[in-house]
Amino acid sequence: MPGPSAGTKLRGSCLCGAIRYEIDGEIGPIQYCHCRRCRKATGSAFNVGSTVPASGFRIVAGDGHLGRFLHTSGLERTFCRGCGSPIYSWWPKKAPELRRIRVGTLDTPVTGKVSAHIFAAYKAEWDEILDGAPQYAERP
Repeated sequence: MPGPSAGTKLRGSCLCGAIRYEIDGEIGPIQYCHCRRCRKATGSAFNVGSTVPASGFRIVAGDGHLGRFLHTSGLERTFCRGCGSPIYSWWPKKAPELRRIRVGTLDTPVTGKVSAHIFAAYKAEWDEILDGAPQYAERP
């Protein structure tokens, strides 16, 4: 399992510490997304995300620091307006019951490993995928 044992809370925060959040239970599979939007949003080769139920995710401090960007696709990206850390994304119309957290913002150690590379067909030309995790051209 990716996170600590059931019944525990995972905690996370942004770079400047203004936003803090908690997750009840464990995170889902960890995926690296190589799509162009995720590369643009992170400024990196991929986004490291995991899905959690919205009912088990809550901002515990800094709600007023949250910035939101609604893409024309319907995906909303949520970030810290102070330091720019991406916190989570979600589909308000397609999947309002889920949050896709940015695993790098977790403060609680996570023992899981990457389960898949998604949208690998769109990976940066300078990036090499060397970890052996399954690769999917788009979303499996």
